[in-house]
Amino acid sequence: MGLLEGKVALITGASRGIGKAIALKFASEGADIAFTDIKISEETVSEIEALGVKVRAYASNAADFEQTHSTVEEIHKEFGHIDILVNNAGITRDGLMLRMDEAQWDAVINVNLKSAYNYIHAITPIMARQKGGSIINMSSVVGVSGNAGQCNYSASKAGLIGLAKSIAKEMGPRGIRANCIAPGFIISDMTAQLSEEVREAWVKSIPLRRGGTPEDVAKVALFLASDLSSYVSGQVIHCCGAMNC
Repeated sequence: MGLLEGKVALITGASRGIGKAIALKFASEGADIAFTDIKISEETVSEIEALGVKVRAYASNAADFEQTHSTVEEIHKEFGHIDILVNNAGITRDGLMLRMDEAQWDAVINVNLKSAYNYIHAITPIMARQKGGSIINMSSVVGVSGNAGQCNYSASKAGLIGLAKSIAKEMGPRGIRANCIAPGFIISDMTAQLSEEVREAWVKSIPLRRGGTPEDVAKVALFLASDLSSYVSGQVIHCCGAMNC
């Protein structure tokens, strides 16, 4: 029996990368999967289906409040309950503050932070009626320590930490837990856009001397989603190879 047998997990931005790895890890532990993204990957759907669980993909803009609520309503009707929410949708629009325009700022805050508000707002009434649930916000080490050239991204990821901690206090009496994962340098499509020189410099700064993988992050998400972490709430777990300790 898997750690998430009988659970339903909703994961945003899960067509690829970390979100996909989390969906596959949860499915391998018995969870039925609902995932959202701007564009749906049928390959991801097929990979999850192959693990023998129910899966549905929803093309949805996580930054749109009304769209989010209608999507959650549809998922709840289809699956009957929602036990786990992973707020993973995220983008970067890097640039120094002196040169950052309003569109760069707004795009990152809306996709990375407002989307989490949208989904938490829609799902907490469901979890409250169920008297339980686990919410996981995908933050970042730069949400803790900041990073030059990423003021918008850092602010959005720091906001996810404050949001999780507040929800943990607010919804704890209803049996709802909320936590954050703060990945460090993770090998993904996003980090592949960096130059080889920058990637090598990152790896040298990590005590474990390697970049993380989406699967490394997915294992932490599994812990937070499962009953193994039944008394863990309001926390930020760094998954960074001791890069930010």
